[in-house]
Amino acid sequence: MERRTFVSGSLGVSALSLAGSAKGAGQTASASAEYYDLRRYQLTNGPGTKLTENYFADALIPALNRLSIGPVGAFSVYFGPETPAYYLLMSSTKLETLVTADLALAQDPLFVKAGAPFWDAPAGSPPFTGIESSLLRAFAGYPKVTPPASATTKGKRIYQLREYQSPTNAYHVRKVEMFHAGEFGIFEKAGAHGVFYADALVGPRLPNLTYMLTFPDMAALEASWEKFGADPDWKKLSNDPKFKLEPPTVSNITSLVLRPLGCSQI
Repeated sequence: MERRTFVSGSLGVSALSLAGSAKGAGQTASASAEYYDLRRYQLTNGPGTKLTENYFADALIPALNRLSIGPVGAFSVYFGPETPAYYLLMSSTKLETLVTADLALAQDPLFVKAGAPFWDAPAGSPPFTGIESSLLRAFAGYPKVTPPASATTKGKRIYQLREYQSPTNAYHVRKVEMFHAGEFGIFEKAGAHGVFYADALVGPRLPNLTYMLTFPDMAALEASWEKFGADPDWKKLSNDPKFKLEPPTVSNITSLVLRPLGCSQI
């Protein structure tokens, strides 16, 4: 498949989901909704993990901020497969700025100097084994990344990153609509603070949506999910014939628990 066809098809699915969710919840698509580049750096145990963390802290995040990309989240996988791995969340209201960031970084002398140990690592012993990237757009009803207050003070916190894959585009649209019909608020009532909710434009396992929640610790995470499941508003919403479909609107769920690196701005 030609790249142009793939990208336009992916963007079309997202546009449909945003339009569908907005229509269903009386929302209008937000022109200022952010775009996100969510990257996974697959690492190996050894010096590469520290080299990558230093690269994030000393070179990449400061340079991204100079491009007006931010806040930038940087996380290690606490519970999840194929560890060690780091995640990077880059946010911007300007799509072109986000997707051309790597080209701009190469023209930034401060970045080139600070990032040299990582960028110039020998090809035979790179600091990572692979990088995966997904391009996301924030939901109309949750257009901005919202770090918890504890991110400012570097307080104790963990994050849960969840991806919902749907069997069809129509079912994906319906699941996005369900979030706009009340799911955001139910999460907040349960003590699960939403960091972002977004629709995948480009990436694997389309169609899908991704969102991130934050909690003080694992005990709070477990308690919040119990409270969420018992909430009368959730029971009403999940049993609404509009959303309770067979087969379900979500065919596969991926869930990870992350810890913020010291350089994380989220």
